[in-house]
Amino acid sequence: MGEKAMRLGELISDLPVEGLFADPDTQITGIAYDSRLVKPGDLFVAVEGFQSDGHRYIGSALEKGAAAVLCSHLDKEGIPAVVTKDTRRVLALVSARFFGFPAKEMTVIGVTGTNGKTTVTNLVKTALEKTRGIKVGLIGTNAILVGEKVLASSRTTPESRDLMEIFRRMADEGCKAVVMEVSSHALVLDRVSGVPFAVGAFTNLTEDHLDFHETMEEYARCKSLLFRQCGRAVINADDPWAGKMAAEASCPVLRTAVKAGGDLRAFGIRLASDHVSFDVCMGEKRVPVTLGIPGEFSVYNALTTLGILVSLGIDLEEAAKALAACHGVMGRAELVPTDRDYTVMIDYAHTPDALENILKTVRGYARGRVITLFGCGGDRDRKKRPLMGEIAARLSDLVIVTSDNPRTEEPMEIIREILPGLEGSDTPRVVIENRREAIAYALREGRKDDVILLAGKGHETYQEIDHVKTPFDERIIVAELLQKMKERKETRMEI
Repeated sequence: MGEKAMRLGELISDLPVEGLFADPDTQITGIAYDSRLVKPGDLFVAVEGFQSDGHRYIGSALEKGAAAVLCSHLDKEGIPAVVTKDTRRVLALVSARFFGFPAKEMTVIGVTGTNGKTTVTNLVKTALEKTRGIKVGLIGTNAILVGEKVLASSRTTPESRDLMEIFRRMADEGCKAVVMEVSSHALVLDRVSGVPFAVGAFTNLTEDHLDFHETMEEYARCKSLLFRQCGRAVINADDPWAGKMAAEASCPVLRTAVKAGGDLRAFGIRLASDHVSFDVCMGEKRVPVTLGIPGEFSVYNALTTLGILVSLGIDLEEAAKALAACHGVMGRAELVPTDRDYTVMIDYAHTPDALENILKTVRGYARGRVITLFGCGGDRDRKKRPLMGEIAARLSDLVIVTSDNPRTEEPMEIIREILPGLEGSDTPRVVIENRREAIAYALREGRKDDVILLAGKGHETYQEIDHVKTPFDERIIVAELLQKMKERKETRMEI
């Protein structure tokens, strides 16, 4: 885990540095990019962030005992430093070396795309464990898993230094493979620089993160960076951006498809309320597939999973059998137990495409009304807010607009930017800013055979308001509210 010290000169050997202004024999006992976490003997890496510049904290890091500093420029003389033009990239490279290149000890699979990453990575992990009988690590939005051991996850893809420490732990605890979600932020910010991906996969690209990338073209360019550091690529050929991904790939590409031509194709799709089934064809081989997660999007997730497994050398029929034994993922088309004659579903859908996909799935089997409760996150892409409003109105019988992680924005301001998307629709809608109150309203309004979709939070168990995360697990909240309704034996209640 990096307890052994390394010489500074050894640590930066052959890396893209412009100058060494420290004793190369300096012993480095750790790496830190947050000055608040610096320990004596650390190499402090001054990263230029979007909200603060690490160079401002060099003095603080040295006061805490940093043995040397890695930075892009020096404002003072006499500081033991290594100067490089790209501190983010070199942070990734020195971290890999410090932790003993742990990624090289495992088979690493990366999955990128707007939607589907969490489901695909979980399916791949389970299928690899079933087919190969090995311990598999997972890094993603829901959690970090070392086999079955759960670690906290604060972002989709950890910072490079933390990623290497996680890889080291996984390798030391016997993981032979690791499957991870790779965000566009991680790719453009060098969090995965130098990671040798055996397989990289692309699920789809729809509007999201444009507060960061500004244009879809730039978003796509960042996603495509994954395919320059893979041994093999698996690309969803039905997606409009598939050509861009394939063009950037510096490795063999396996194309999956339902509609377009592909190397791995799905035929005879059959959709049910609790699963999908279809035949998958590759060359002359045709194999039946069943996955216990509803919706056409599940066909795409299954194809990407099968593409990854086949690219790793697993027989298609064996891979399909493993997939049949896989279950759903928390917060993805997750059905919540109730004692009512209606259905409550929780889904992470927080982009226009994801919301449309889950609503089309629900509409496909709902015998009653579809009631959609959703909001949009604060401090994120504002362009998608009216788009999600339009989709909810078009595919629902009742829309409840509420709050969803407003962060530093005023909740009602976010809601006001959603509402124009519902204009022109005769779908009934109600605005209830407090999300708990909104859920209570939805449960009271539910009738026999209705499906109530709680969209946006999925696996999250908190509500983030003004930098503070307060507990908010919709599973617990639904159970509490239903219990109150049961105790009072009425459908109208106070919260």
